[in-house]
Amino acid sequence: MKLPFQMKLPFQSPLFWGLTSFLAVIIVWTACSSSSNSGGGPPPPPPPTGLTKIKHVVFIIKENRSFDNYFGTFPGADGATTGTISTGQTIALGRTPDKTPHDIGHTWNDAHRAVDGGKMDKFDLVSMGSDLLPYTQMQQADIPNYFAYAHQFVLADKMFSSLEGPSFPNHLYSMAGQSGGSIGNINGVTNGAWGCDSDDTATVTVIDGSGNTTQQYPCFDFQTIVDSFQSAGVSWKYYAPGFGHDGYQWSALDAIKHIRRGSLWNTNVLDEKQFVLDAQNGSLPSVSWVISGPTSEHPPYSTCVGENWTVQQINAIMQGPDWDSTAIFVTWDDFGGFYDHVPPPGVDRYGLGPRVPLLIISPYAKQGFLSHTQYEFSSFLRLVEERFSLKPLTARDAGANDMTDSFDFAQTPQPPFPLAPRPTCP
Repeated sequence: MKLPFQMKLPFQSPLFWGLTSFLAVIIVWTACSSSSNSGGGPPPPPPPTGLTKIKHVVFIIKENRSFDNYFGTFPGADGATTGTISTGQTIALGRTPDKTPHDIGHTWNDAHRAVDGGKMDKFDLVSMGSDLLPYTQMQQADIPNYFAYAHQFVLADKMFSSLEGPSFPNHLYSMAGQSGGSIGNINGVTNGAWGCDSDDTATVTVIDGSGNTTQQYPCFDFQTIVDSFQSAGVSWKYYAPGFGHDGYQWSALDAIKHIRRGSLWNTNVLDEKQFVLDAQNGSLPSVSWVISGPTSEHPPYSTCVGENWTVQQINAIMQGPDWDSTAIFVTWDDFGGFYDHVPPPGVDRYGLGPRVPLLIISPYAKQGFLSHTQYEFSSFLRLVEERFSLKPLTARDAGANDMTDSFDFAQTPQPPFPLAPRPTCP
């Protein structure tokens, strides 16, 4: 019987060979992608144009203030001078005293209660909030030097804390783009211990991707940006109060096992007082974190004393040899229980949290600029990853805005802008 057409075997068909070639390309591409994800593959792209003018990046992280608490009255910013309380009443924000009478609740539960699904109307129901201290704010006369920096350089009014909760997990985000699932501060600490130094009975609340809550020992071992720096040969230092001093609880690397119990703890984690000396002597590394204790502005500490400390750190940079190649970021780690009127975006199970202030200070910072771009602590990581051609650590830093819109690398560099600390504080 004669067939109406000549049958070809599959390997004789041009379509077969075309599909085979296509599948081969896909297999090779997939293998390359897999290799890239595991550390191989092509290197990250070079830094954005102009970013290489920045040789030193400094992150100064203060404590517990919302954007509206510090800059709600700043001209042109998305600030508020009134707020809604749980009864539905709108009230004028009062004046925050330099030293508050007490701390304000800012736990995971407090933050979610205050935000109220985006209504931003229950800050009076956080613990220790019934006296309406959460509904107060500073004026320019209370923080004149912070306002001066904001007028001269960049103030960001869409800077959010990374996690809708307190200090411990938010500081971890500034190092790693995650908190290991931790959502609170550490329970059961004694004698000033923290993180991997904690007693065996210390715990922190952890929520996994499915929403299951457990209590875990507060010593994690995930990768941080300093691990990326070590691999790439990027110099770094972490300046913070030492064991037994107030502020040690905000020394985030203390909670990373391979750092705290490794050699880097002794070589790269330094006392905060060393920062001014290094800045004045031109000994700044490529990336620095600077943390303080009683000068952190954490309620009930003095805002004036804290602002003076910040000015001292920034003056040391400006008056040292590295000013012309430095970018300084001054921010606050969480809202501290204080009112803010902008609902935080929900990017994942953990955050974002309420807005916090952010000042960007550099010769290349746009002069007198208000940034309305959404930032979070992972934006710091994204910036240094781009600057030093490093791969992202997590989905958070991979997707974060990198803050380069607040810089103009073609402008005439701004000269040093040293300020005088206030001679007396309330």
